[in-house]
Amino acid sequence: MALPFVLASQSPARLATLRSAGIEPHVIVSHVDEDAVLAAAGTLAAADAVLALARAKAEAVVAIHAPNAIVLGCDSMLEFDGQIFGKPADAATARERWRSMRGASGTLHTGHWCIDARTPPRTPSGATSSTVVHFAELTDSEIDAYVATGEPLHVAGAFTVDGLGGPYVESIEGDYHGVVGVSLPLLRHLLAELGVAFHELRA
Repeated sequence: MALPFVLASQSPARLATLRSAGIEPHVIVSHVDEDAVLAAAGTLAAADAVLALARAKAEAVVAIHAPNAIVLGCDSMLEFDGQIFGKPADAATARERWRSMRGASGTLHTGHWCIDARTPPRTPSGATSSTVVHFAELTDSEIDAYVATGEPLHVAGAFTVDGLGGPYVESIEGDYHGVVGVSLPLLRHLLAELGVAFHELRA
């Protein structure tokens, strides 16, 4: 029987990634105020900001819902040209971002925070997966068509590598799953720090 595992994220891509690896998590959305978390943390590098948000999400789920389970919080941001991009506020913002990103490269950071809330509790473990993403040289019409699908509005950096945005990512340097939203190799290492083997989460 699989160990109880909770994903503190509403991301369909993260859920699908875990399911593809044989894990069927219970999803509990944290509803953390991300702006408040970052404001309280002060100035952070992108890799540290996503880790702070992942930690806040995992801790909120444990505190509010008190699951007797292993809890994983995640958050992603794109670092591009000295700026940090989460989800674009609207279609115009997504379109503007893509016009600056096309033919260029950025780094997608995904923070992971694992808490073993079972008894007795163990020291949480966390780390950030960072992957360089090389974007295609898109035409204005390609950008307009992609933004019109609505997908860019719901994902960090205004792109996916596993969905409709896949054709517009030329290549990556690093972990593919980290770009999707949850790094399976990194998760394996974080679980090991908790004394849990990855296969123990499989149904």
